[in-house]
Amino acid sequence: MLVPILLFCVGLVCLVKGGDWFVDGAVGIARRFHLPDLLIGATVVSIGTTLPEVMISASSALGGHGEIAYGNAIGSVICNAALVAAITIVFRPGKADAAALRLPVFFFFGAAVFYAAVAYTTGSFSRVVGVILLGVFLAYTAAQVAAARKTPQPDAQEQDQAPAGSLGLEILKLVLEAGLIALGANLMVDNGILIAAALGVPESVIALTVVALGTSLPELATAITSLVKGHSALSLGNVIGANLFNLVLVSGVSVTLAPFGIPENAVIAGHNASLVLDLPVMFLVMVLLVAPPLLKGKLYRWQGVALLALYAGYCAIQFTL
Repeated sequence: MLVPILLFCVGLVCLVKGGDWFVDGAVGIARRFHLPDLLIGATVVSIGTTLPEVMISASSALGGHGEIAYGNAIGSVICNAALVAAITIVFRPGKADAAALRLPVFFFFGAAVFYAAVAYTTGSFSRVVGVILLGVFLAYTAAQVAAARKTPQPDAQEQDQAPAGSLGLEILKLVLEAGLIALGANLMVDNGILIAAALGVPESVIALTVVALGTSLPELATAITSLVKGHSALSLGNVIGANLFNLVLVSGVSVTLAPFGIPENAVIAGHNASLVLDLPVMFLVMVLLVAPPLLKGKLYRWQGVALLALYAGYCAIQFTL
């Protein structure tokens, strides 16, 4: 039991640091070609920060462990909204830009309704569903790029600040960093399965809680750092965008590579626990997160406290099923 836990932790470190370095490297290459910061943020950074979840879910699906692929995607959405964003809201409530939230909120709930409809009506995700989810990802990215192009660009002098050094070396480092992420994903998946078996809990529970929290650590570290430095807590749009990517990119890649069904490890009132608990909680925490800023233009401390309470209760229920 000790060895799987240690290897799981090693995988987590590889995943987190590899993802961090990959984003830095990708941004450096993008700036070399003088791409605007907004465009970089809407594409390169967003995809890079979701790469750990993609690697985890893809390797799980290909290995025949669809429960982990499914649980990681849904669990990461819940963790990002009810833990990462909630912590920042509790410590720094305040104004929010409702206009900036409309695009990611529209795409997220559109994708979430489609995702839930497939889950409730068929109980499984086919390759066609994966392709549709990836199509939503491409549409959202295109919409973000179009919005970035309409935004005034910085001075040419600022855009010319490209990093020095060899392009070939930067690309090689990017490949190595992607390899580190893949190594971390494999270690977490393989040893997460062993830990689940040793504890006697379903793989989906480990994915919905431990793995989801692990892949959300970069976002959590960013939120805590921003609090310590006294900056605004967190860009709510980035959280919603990351959650959208968890649904359409993470799930889309996984399902396209290896279709899988909804986990059936536990039941609540005679129904699949995932359909009764996981998906409704995902919708609940996202509505609680985005409704006040969209309607009132503000984030409230009670909102963060309620989200944290929901997350604690959700995790507790998972381990008692």
